[in-house]
Amino acid sequence: MSSSLIKRFTAQGVVINLLLLCSLAALVIGVIAPLLTLQKLYFIENTISLISTIQTLYNDKEWLLFTVITLFSVCIPVIKIVSLLMITNIDFESGSFLDKTLSLIETLGKWSMLDVFVVALLLVSLKLGALAKVEVHYGLYVFTFSVILTMVLSFWIYNLAHQKTENRLK
Repeated sequence: MSSSLIKRFTAQGVVINLLLLCSLAALVIGVIAPLLTLQKLYFIENTISLISTIQTLYNDKEWLLFTVITLFSVCIPVIKIVSLLMITNIDFESGSFLDKTLSLIETLGKWSMLDVFVVALLLVSLKLGALAKVEVHYGLYVFTFSVILTMVLSFWIYNLAHQKTENRLK
């Protein structure tokens, strides 16, 4: 008999759902909000958000960077959070598509979107030269919060799913 994690672990499932929605909201804010301001030669300032970086890469026809940053910093995190919401709320059994998806998410979690994002910020900073001063804004912290929260929730859901399977085998 299959059941969703929220049916099996009601209180934890509700908390997980709320935190996943918080993570999704933080991701959206982190993508749109200003991440940092670069000041070059004391009078030229440029405030950067993740979405503006993606737009600039697209406009400059930097297809590889555009694809990597869009995929790993926007698309995959959204897919991961939506998948975790489905895994928490939809009935599934061991070995099902959702179970395999959960294992894949947990495995790929080690290749977090945070790594790609940091590399992208470094690339942008290096392109501007050594005379730039960088001021970090709240968007960077909100985005990082979303990344870490999603990683923690992924681990938590993975453990609950395996606990469910172990309890059924007893």
